Amino acid sequence: MSDWLSGLGPWLKAHPDLILPLLLSLGMAGCDLKTRRIPNYLTLGGALAGLGFQFGYHGLPGLLDGLAGLGLGFILLLGPYLLGGMGAGDVKASAALGAWLGLRRAFALFVYMGLWGGLIILVVMLWQGRLLAWIREGWNFLLNWLLCRTFEAKSPPSAARKRTTIPYGVAMALGMAVLCWRLT
Repeated sequence: MSDWLSGLGPWLKAHPDLILPLLLSLGMAGCDLKTRRIPNYLTLGGALAGLGFQFGYHGLPGLLDGLAGLGLGFILLLGPYLLGGMGAGDVKASAALGAWLGLRRAFALFVYMGLWGGLIILVVMLWQGRLLAWIREGWNFLLNWLLCRTFEAKSPPSAARKRTTIPYGVAMALGMAVLCWRLT
């Protein structure tokens, strides 16, 4: 424990710009776990504060980097949102964190939170007993595609028909934690 604490001081001095976005992501994750929603005051307020921070800390180049990060965070999760894979709060939260992080770090966050999100989805599907059926269905689709046959998907039983949702804010907070850890 003392090794971890002794390393915290130099990290805080080297990366003060990551403290507030890390706390913001933890707040978003907490709200997402509790209510399955990320409130607009966190996303909009976080985005405006991030842009203000970028401008105050780095000037006009920082503001432009923050705007690029905001746009990238929004665009990268817009596709999954339009396909019904996540909520609008997740997209806005990613944009808000992108405003704090800038373009390069926003992309790194996207990669890390995608890895965590995929792992969380697998664990939830395993917990619900749906993972093996999903793998079997995917294997049947792939096999039929390779053999150039049509694939008739079977309708799932009524218990498995319910939609699996995950609090993606947790994946964002875990991705933010990995981003902070990787910069040590």
